[in-house]
Amino acid sequence: MFEFTITARNNRARTGVFTTPHGDLLTPVFAPVGTQATVKTLTPEHLKDINATLVLSNTYHLYLRPGDELVRDMGGLHTFMQWPNPMLTDSGGFQVFSLAQTRKIDDDGVTFKSHIDGSTHRFTPEKSVSIQENLGADIIMAFDECSDPNDHAYTKIAMERTHRWAERSVKAKTRADQALFGIVQGGVNADLRAASAQFISALDTPGIAIGGLSVGETKEEMHAMLDMVTPLLPENKPRYLMGVGTPEDLINGVARGIDIFDCVLPTRLARHHSAFAPEGRLNLMNATFARDQRPIDETCDCYACKTFTRAYIRHLIVAKELLAGTLISIHNLRALIRLMASIRGYIDDGTFESRVPELLSQWHGNAARKLRHQEHEVHEVHDEKPL
Repeated sequence: MFEFTITARNNRARTGVFTTPHGDLLTPVFAPVGTQATVKTLTPEHLKDINATLVLSNTYHLYLRPGDELVRDMGGLHTFMQWPNPMLTDSGGFQVFSLAQTRKIDDDGVTFKSHIDGSTHRFTPEKSVSIQENLGADIIMAFDECSDPNDHAYTKIAMERTHRWAERSVKAKTRADQALFGIVQGGVNADLRAASAQFISALDTPGIAIGGLSVGETKEEMHAMLDMVTPLLPENKPRYLMGVGTPEDLINGVARGIDIFDCVLPTRLARHHSAFAPEGRLNLMNATFARDQRPIDETCDCYACKTFTRAYIRHLIVAKELLAGTLISIHNLRALIRLMASIRGYIDDGTFESRVPELLSQWHGNAARKLRHQEHEVHEVHDEKPL
């Protein structure tokens, strides 16, 4: 049911097809994040129009509200949110990591308090898998522990616990129509990452995720870990880099052999008025756009760029109209999906490696910068702030 076929290679970069019950994924692929069974401000039709093929939802959030059993009884996530294509759910592990003040970790699992009402809950590997089976995504994650990447001693403890939890997650899984991915941990420690890559690979899960990056380490540290880890992973399994999604991250990740990415950055930026553009990231709130009759990006084929001007979108922002967030989200997601399509084409024709410097230069002005709030809402405990 789950097959991964590599169709082309260009050094470590590769294109492929990952077969799932809800359709084939062409890789490398970027997944918009629908934390609470919705990509913020967008409908499923918007996602189809921008050619999104994979959507991620969040186990922790959906367990708390509306409840995984309710989602199951409503036909599972695909029916509940009316998304017909492949879906992925995380394990809830990072949300537990984010609850540092209210959670207690032991070898069996994690006890934590809800950010909604303070009620006490417990996740174990078996519980996480059960929740994800109720949700019904095509790709699910083994329960893991993410730790401070700079604390080698504790990171080793967390990694070893993640390995034991991965074994329990594999044993707990009962549905044949879901692909469970093990997660490589180890912080920014080469010895731990190598040990984790070898252990998780030996579990022979249908795919392998790389967690615990983009959590405060430098880009150089992240690249060093990917350079070391991906050669240790099976060639015939898709590799998923969790929670990473600036344009530069996608380019650098693909160059290091990554196949699947997700991140909240495009929609988070949109709700803070920022758009990807050839001249760099635009803050469309700026007065300089008040009379700008150009689209966000004249090369973009999305609905927002084909229909509206920067001046109009700025007006919506100033007027606090929710449509502004929708239009910028459409554009930002489409920009990354177009980038991934271009990358697949370059890999197929054998030019990707030579084009990496050009692509990085093209997207340099859109690199990650700090917002007023943390950008990786997929890893946040909650994210319900208005536009």
